[in-house]
Amino acid sequence: MRRYILTITCPDRVGIVAAVTGLIAARDGSVLQAAQHGDLDSGRFFLRIEIVADSLPDGFGPMELAEAFEPVAAEFDMRWHLSDTDVPKRVVLFTSKEDHCLADLLYRWRAGELECEVPCVISNHEDLRSLVEWHGIPFRWVPVGTEPAAKAAAFEEMQRMLDEERADVVVLARYMQILPPSFCAGREGRIINIHHSFLPSFAGARPYHQAFERGVKLIGATCHYVTAELDEGPIIEQDTRRIDHGDTVEELRRVGRDVERTVLARGLRWHLEDRILLNGHKTVVFP
Repeated sequence: MRRYILTITCPDRVGIVAAVTGLIAARDGSVLQAAQHGDLDSGRFFLRIEIVADSLPDGFGPMELAEAFEPVAAEFDMRWHLSDTDVPKRVVLFTSKEDHCLADLLYRWRAGELECEVPCVISNHEDLRSLVEWHGIPFRWVPVGTEPAAKAAAFEEMQRMLDEERADVVVLARYMQILPPSFCAGREGRIINIHHSFLPSFAGARPYHQAFERGVKLIGATCHYVTAELDEGPIIEQDTRRIDHGDTVEELRRVGRDVERTVLARGLRWHLEDRILLNGHKTVVFP
């Protein structure tokens, strides 16, 4: 069933929900799902509404709905977005050598669990070319050198590819390169990463070794949006698994890979369904 999904962030005040739902009701629109949250600390209000497309008058599509909504948005100083479920988001996957997250996302995509288009996969190594091409997806190899000039040229090339593919979101499926600030600029809330640790603990490299040395009893993974600050972006989803003193580093890695797969898939699915709204350094995630 085709739906229009309206997401809103604005200063909290009386009358927001009434104004939005009143506009929809005035056009005989049917609300399939609605969720809201008021943040008392920031004074911000967050709203997500799913509108049944067929309930609106003939010829009243997303463009007409957006135009009708403009006065309400201006009155309440809203940052808002309207998406159409008949227009899937275009997701470009970045990867390196480890295949567990990439293979899981591609399987879920083929199975219809992730409603999106995957125009290409970009990697700094060629190890996973056959896996990607088996799924019928173009594989783009962009080696990243060690010299600053080579790195800059590589990320400029990847930027060109993203523009060419009209990418809506980038997913780092264990892409083992640090993105430069220039690459992150203008992509707020549009680059998703999986960190193989329960952030903010054990950030950076070799988190399982760090966890092992500290004798932790829980390990986890964190799906978050990427910012220019390494491993500091707004957290989307996290999960943990219990371990004990007898587990080795390799056992921690095995268990951790399972958590990484599920956490990244959930985070991406929620993004595709417009369930995540940014709230400063945090997120509001509507289930």
